[in-house]
Amino acid sequence: MSKWLLVDGFNLIYRCYFALPDLTRADGFPTGALHGWVKGLWKLADQETPEATLVFFDLGGSQDRLAIHPEYKAQRAEMPEALRRQIDPIKELTRAMGLVGIEQAGVESDDLLAAQAVALARAGHDVIIVSSDKDFAQIVGDQIKIMLPPPSANPKLGWRLMDAAGVREKFGVPPTQIAEYLALVGDTADNIPGIAGVGPKTASKWLAEFGSLEGVIAHAAELKPDRFREPVATEAEKLRLNLKLTTLNLALPTVAAEKTAPQVAELLRLLESFEMRGTLAEARTRYTQPELF
Repeated sequence: MSKWLLVDGFNLIYRCYFALPDLTRADGFPTGALHGWVKGLWKLADQETPEATLVFFDLGGSQDRLAIHPEYKAQRAEMPEALRRQIDPIKELTRAMGLVGIEQAGVESDDLLAAQAVALARAGHDVIIVSSDKDFAQIVGDQIKIMLPPPSANPKLGWRLMDAAGVREKFGVPPTQIAEYLALVGDTADNIPGIAGVGPKTASKWLAEFGSLEGVIAHAAELKPDRFREPVATEAEKLRLNLKLTTLNLALPTVAAEKTAPQVAELLRLLESFEMRGTLAEARTRYTQPELF
């Protein structure tokens, strides 16, 4: 079958925004994230040569998780104004590049992406998820891998693929236990509180010994270190709610696995309107002489 690239939109957008200087158009409109977005997607396409690329955007609000935990992601800062102004242009550029943009109000894009990834894998396709979000580690398998961005401390490492063995090496548990692992240790990025003091080594040790979160709860009186026995027993319901928060919803509708063609004239018009001259020159060559890429 074919290879599909599934992009965690805002995960990559934020990276583009903070990685590049404050570039602007002559009238002051910010364009730094736009430059990084187009160049980044081109680089990934050249590196992985996918059949097609799907990009998933958040429209805000995860109704099912907020119903369970009203403080879900409540700690996150507001999007910088300069970045907010570039979101709609990014979506326009994405469509013009022939990349399918997927979004649904009230549904988290992580769930939409995960459901699509699993559906494609079941149909026999290979899937690469472009994201640094650890939640996606729970669906990694023979046909689903994660493309991790270069670490800020060592950008020369470049983009790196993480498979199931990489998940176990990084977290100490297999993909099938990632959601339970996160329920125990918590996830500060999503404002999900775990058991105070329980770190990666303790959580992975318990899951290896007792097999599941319910196994850990059932054996709370046997846990080591001893100081965690009472907290796990008394906070068992919180752990179960955490698991609902950390488990991706794979039952959502998916889109047809079809490749879309770029709208070259529209893409060139957009790049020219944002005064992205270097990117415009590359686009003219890339889309009129694709054999060079």
